[in-house]
Amino acid sequence: MNRRFVSAGLISSVVVFSGCTPPPPAGEATLSELNRLEQRLTKLERELGSRAPSQEPQDPKAPAGPIRSLTLRIGTDDDRLRLYWADGQTSDLICSEEGKGTWACG
Repeated sequence: MNRRFVSAGLISSVVVFSGCTPPPPAGEATLSELNRLEQRLTKLERELGSRAPSQEPQDPKAPAGPIRSLTLRIGTDDDRLRLYWADGQTSDLICSEEGKGTWACG
């Protein structure tokens, strides 16, 4: 008879404890999430690195390279913005007054 109660108690304990599985420690869940994010980031970096640079059409009038300086002429016969390129070339953009104190060049 004693053996029967021990068996019943053991079975009920197993049933009760099997439903109570503790959650994983917070550190493990966070580490797993960080690993997934790192894998996604690595994949995106590889995809971006493998893409060719954009082949946007460039203005044939504008030289490639940095601008060395700008000059703006307003109130003259030829209102313009002049760009001085680092390679020695210049480009002129015609300017017009759009309103009081507002000018548009291009």
